[in-house]
Amino acid sequence: MSMESAKSFIERMKTDEEFAKRVTSCKNVDIRKKYVNEAGFSFTKEELELVKSELSDEDVERLAGGLSGDGYQCAYDSRCQSKG
Repeated sequence: MSMESAKSFIERMKTDEEFAKRVTSCKNVDIRKKYVNEAGFSFTKEELELVKSELSDEDVERLAGGLSGDGYQCAYDSRCQSKG
């Protein structure tokens, strides 16, 4: 788990629309976490929160659908509100 992985994840969420859609279309946090890990990303909630704290407000707004809660749960998509 690493800060670099969290940074890479955020960058991919910003630049890869298809990836971002897949991440935010999960049914629950476990499915989301598994998908993110299988995509090659490994980071803790704390690492992701630290990286997010360094983003501009505009970037945070763009990423809000995929980066809330523990970093794997989406904020606004009701399909993702279940925690498992």
